[in-house]
Amino acid sequence: MHFHAINFSRIRLHRTAALVIVACMAAPVSAITFGEADGDAHPFVGSMVVSIPDEGVFQWCSGTLIAPQVFLTASHCTQPIAQTLEDHPDWQFLVTFDSTIDAGGTFYTGTPHTNPQYGGGGENDPHDVAVIVLDSAPPITPAQLAALGLLDTLKAAGELQSTRFTAVGYGTERDSLKKGWQAIDDNETRQKADQRFWSLTSAWLNLSMLPTGANASGGTCYGDSGGPVFHADTTIVTAIVSWGRTPCIGVDYNFRVDTKTALDFVTPFLGP
Repeated sequence: MHFHAINFSRIRLHRTAALVIVACMAAPVSAITFGEADGDAHPFVGSMVVSIPDEGVFQWCSGTLIAPQVFLTASHCTQPIAQTLEDHPDWQFLVTFDSTIDAGGTFYTGTPHTNPQYGGGGENDPHDVAVIVLDSAPPITPAQLAALGLLDTLKAAGELQSTRFTAVGYGTERDSLKKGWQAIDDNETRQKADQRFWSLTSAWLNLSMLPTGANASGGTCYGDSGGPVFHADTTIVTAIVSWGRTPCIGVDYNFRVDTKTALDFVTPFLGP
């Protein structure tokens, strides 16, 4: 497997330098593939970025504002932050909701909270959910968390096979099914893709990454980790992007946030 996390999209930095930085990071790597520009359709979807002095601002992971100051993302996105800052104390992790990442954009500081159970459940339930509590509230109406058991309810009603899911994120793009890594391109904008249902487990919502079939326009790739998977055209987050098949072709695996264990972690951050 590969994680759909750190992309380090190129902003004011040559590709070779970015690759050196990625090679030095002991962290996993994810983007919307075969999707389309999101524009202002999902203003509550943002990007985690790392600001490196004299180099620029680089995309790290995606995520969603689910309360005025609560940014939902993946634990595999937040877990490396402490060690990264210890190794590079002049670096800074920030969150932006700009539709295109730019060094002159609007950024928010915050405190990351990795799920203390992260990694404890193995692949069956890695507890891959985290939040960043922002120091100030963006002027954005938050998205919503799915209610407990929403996906199970859809499955019991026989509706999952016909349900369309919308993934949104800032990750890399794939422009061809005929090439491997050569078809994956840098990206600095918020993208979206409609996805078809593949399968459901107690912890995972698995979706097709291929632009085939009804209501499907693509999937996720490097840099989309932590980003939301919405129930159709709603603002309801059913899962967060976690990992997918290399190189961004086939099926992606999204960590459900409508389960008791996920909600037990997230809900206390939302306040009364």
